[in-house]
Amino acid sequence: MQKTSWIIFTAIFFSLKLSAQSHPEWTGVFTKINAEVLANSKGYSSLKEVTGTIGHRLTGSPNGKKAEDFAYHLLKSYGFEQVKYQPFEVESWSRGTLGVEIAGVKTKAVTLAHSPVKADVTGDLVDLGNGLEADYQANPKAAKGKIVLIYLGILPGSVERSGNLHRSEKTAIATKYGATGVIIFNTVNGGTLLTGTASVTGKLIPIPAVCIGKEEGLALRQKLKTSPIKAHIVMKNFSGLIKARNVLATIPGSSLPNEKIVIGGHLDSWDLATGAIDNGIGSFSVIDMARTFQVLKLRPKRTIEFVMFMGEEEGLLGSKAYVDEAIKSGDIRNIDFMLNYDMTNDSKGFNSSDSTCKQLFQSIGAIANTLDTSFSNTFSSGAGLHSDHQPFMLHGIPTGGGAGSLARNVLDCYHADCDVFALVDEKGMKNTIRFNAMLLYGLADTEKIPAKHRSDEETKEFLIKNNLQQPLMIAGEWRWKN
Repeated sequence: MQKTSWIIFTAIFFSLKLSAQSHPEWTGVFTKINAEVLANSKGYSSLKEVTGTIGHRLTGSPNGKKAEDFAYHLLKSYGFEQVKYQPFEVESWSRGTLGVEIAGVKTKAVTLAHSPVKADVTGDLVDLGNGLEADYQANPKAAKGKIVLIYLGILPGSVERSGNLHRSEKTAIATKYGATGVIIFNTVNGGTLLTGTASVTGKLIPIPAVCIGKEEGLALRQKLKTSPIKAHIVMKNFSGLIKARNVLATIPGSSLPNEKIVIGGHLDSWDLATGAIDNGIGSFSVIDMARTFQVLKLRPKRTIEFVMFMGEEEGLLGSKAYVDEAIKSGDIRNIDFMLNYDMTNDSKGFNSSDSTCKQLFQSIGAIANTLDTSFSNTFSSGAGLHSDHQPFMLHGIPTGGGAGSLARNVLDCYHADCDVFALVDEKGMKNTIRFNAMLLYGLADTEKIPAKHRSDEETKEFLIKNNLQQPLMIAGEWRWKN
């Protein structure tokens, strides 16, 4: 080993050792967490039961209600005294019938959520590439009165560093430029179809939006180079105001009960499959973290609230309802941190929206590493949108969670009919549970959380720095004037 490599290795070793020693009182707790989860975790088996007996967990559907009740009674069975439903009203959407013909040929497609209750549109098909603002600005009238064809991702050969947008934001741009319909083609090979919301607000959009397979989309792009193509979309769907419920379980803090850590994951899923990955592995990992705390009678300094959000898939409706209620009650000031678990798998590190958390998070991870060297104790900071951390982040609350990975074949089933329990990795799920239970305990028990609530102006600057201004403006959630 070269001398410089030895110096670096030694520095890392002693840095980890010092970090682990900075909170010696946590080592015993983390050892118990590790042993309990490895021996007795119920996350995998509970997820198997809920996917096998209930199926999908679409918000507002009978299955959604069954899932809410399942989570509630499961938490009750773990001995939680403070378990409750948090009801909210939501505009529920569910798919009905769909027919898509392109160039006179019936095409396999799936309706994107929040498409109109009824639509029957025929029009010329026009290729708008990636469906970003720049694609329309080249010819602002190209989409007017047309059905646009756009790619879910970023096409090969696009301008370097072209930032992508969510399907709902691409649909909003198409609507802005006068399109009468949207056909999005998937990024996944093999004709896999993707569902999900096409609405940035969680309310109905004015034009129909559908997804077709990648191969079909690429073939249509080629045909459009030589000849015009007509498309026809006819659909019927359901939309109506219904009631849904978040499920909350609370552990009061031992010495700082008015300071709170919120940890959550969305319980709901789309209806094409059982939502085992999105987001069964996240929500049932959180539930098993709660079980672990109860079994071990862990009572850190701060209050912990475990939250199973509903309505995430339809526009973060449950987490928005939670934050709205916290604002009205004033409890928003007591929320020190929000940990979110959405498709989190096989955690080997942690992340946070605030880089000041690095030392604390890695001191927690250093202890985890002494228990299992497969935990690599990585740390990353930054911010994104479209999961339940978003409403918290937009109100200045620091957020974070576990950093892990999913296999390519699993990611390809995102929002698709192949998102089933067979994709779930039991070992990876246990890793998420045990290492993030350690993170939760350390965060809730530390004397001082380094990340602070951002002021409104600080939140604005943070969002701009993370390139989130444009998507938030498209969604109508940018509350700043300039």
